[in-house]
Amino acid sequence: MQTTFNPNLMSSMQRPFSLLSLFSLAVQLAAQSQERPNIIYIMSDDHTAQMMSAYGNSPIATPHMDALAQENGVRFQHSFVANSLSGPSRACMLTGKHSHKNGFTNNEHGVFDGSQQTMPKLLQKAGYQTALIGKWHLASTPTGFDHWEILPGQGHYYNPDFITMDGKQHVEKGYLTDIITDKSIDWLENRDKEKPFILFVHHKACHRDWLPDLKDLRLYEDKTFPLPETFGDTWEGRVAAQQQEMSIANDNHMDLAYDNKLYSPGDKTRLSDLYLYYVNRLDSADRRRYFEFYDSLTLAYREMPPKTDREKAEWKFQRFMRDYAKVTRSLDDNIGRLTDYLKANGLWDNTLVVYTSDQGFYMGEHGWFDKRFMYEESLNTPLVMHLPKGLKRRGVVNEMVQNIDYAPTFLDLAGAPIPEDIQGRSLLPLLKREKEIGRWRDAIYYHFYEYPAEHAVKRHYGIRTKRYKLIHFYRNIDVWELYDLEKDPQELNNLYGKPGYERVQKKLHKQLRRLQVQYDDKIEEELK
Repeated sequence: MQTTFNPNLMSSMQRPFSLLSLFSLAVQLAAQSQERPNIIYIMSDDHTAQMMSAYGNSPIATPHMDALAQENGVRFQHSFVANSLSGPSRACMLTGKHSHKNGFTNNEHGVFDGSQQTMPKLLQKAGYQTALIGKWHLASTPTGFDHWEILPGQGHYYNPDFITMDGKQHVEKGYLTDIITDKSIDWLENRDKEKPFILFVHHKACHRDWLPDLKDLRLYEDKTFPLPETFGDTWEGRVAAQQQEMSIANDNHMDLAYDNKLYSPGDKTRLSDLYLYYVNRLDSADRRRYFEFYDSLTLAYREMPPKTDREKAEWKFQRFMRDYAKVTRSLDDNIGRLTDYLKANGLWDNTLVVYTSDQGFYMGEHGWFDKRFMYEESLNTPLVMHLPKGLKRRGVVNEMVQNIDYAPTFLDLAGAPIPEDIQGRSLLPLLKREKEIGRWRDAIYYHFYEYPAEHAVKRHYGIRTKRYKLIHFYRNIDVWELYDLEKDPQELNNLYGKPGYERVQKKLHKQLRRLQVQYDDKIEEELK
């Protein structure tokens, strides 16, 4: 059985002690530190459940991610985000609060207020050693970490820059996913081994522009990925969906050079200069190897181009899928390297290992790539956990959870008090397999703010219950959408205002309002 952390031990250190009592306290603290679980939180970027084999329908295998759930672990079937965007999702995780409460609503203009209460700071107070390595993307200096080494902005796949705690920036040679794992293992090797720890491992993968490790260039090139059933969606009855800019078929949305690596010297696309900037970070030998591969694909395309717009869209889809899959393969391999280290060094049994992404992603569904919308593919995110001793839940967890729940869960596991203003709910009762967990949530709340911006997804908020979803697109548009997820899981038929759904619609409006009051989202101010 794990020992609950006693904060009185820490406050009592301010009193005068005899040498014997000091020694006794040191023994107690050391024993407690050994018994309190460690936490490793691995977060990728834009990795989606459709591309994780533990969820059943993935066209690629992700054995190391899957193993976290299979080896004394759980897989969450209904894991959601509060705001499907990188920076805001990270802020929700760190604070346990929705975007309007933590202040970081969008990437375009947001700066995270590092002076506010965060889960890493609270864990520090509880005696945990804290570290963060990899993507930060919150436009501020990390706080609450004993050690951090972060990427500037989105970061680079090849020979990436890192910012260290002294404020200096330097280049690291190699492939980013490997380097983040190397740095994480190095920190584990050199940490204070007298303290329990939480380590945040934040990957850039699988974020756009999907530049693969050079050793994986030829992976999946012989694979034809199946088209999603909704690939040819025309978005009928969904006004906001008709106005987005994330269509695979549209060259102004999915760029031929940047996204599909279709490039010849002299070509000019909207993002070709940015594409060359990222690739030119490679040294000359690696750059030659890179272009030898992609030039051959470009030549084949030029010699036999698609005959129709549909054929071209399908060609772009295959290229996107193959490169995304290559980046995902490296991510999975490196998760395997990290878990192998934990097992070899006696950390596996007493460490909670969490794998998730900052949100889901469209892999051709509705003809799209990217995220942002409250539709299932981007609202839902993969979430698996390897559980430390004392937590007995196994298999699939069907309760609805959200990324605001991570902060209270980690605090609860550490035996630290959970502040009343944290809006998420600890998942520990679910993981302990307690018979009485109290009434679990019957709906989750979502709010997306970043418009106008890249991909042109309108501002919207909404509620998702087990069966229904109600969404309101607002500000420069006023459109409501209602979906019956049991009858229409692909969200193709907007039922809002249609006969026969009056009672459901009225009930959902009441639930939506209840959650807005509960989470203190003063939506009237947003609607002005």
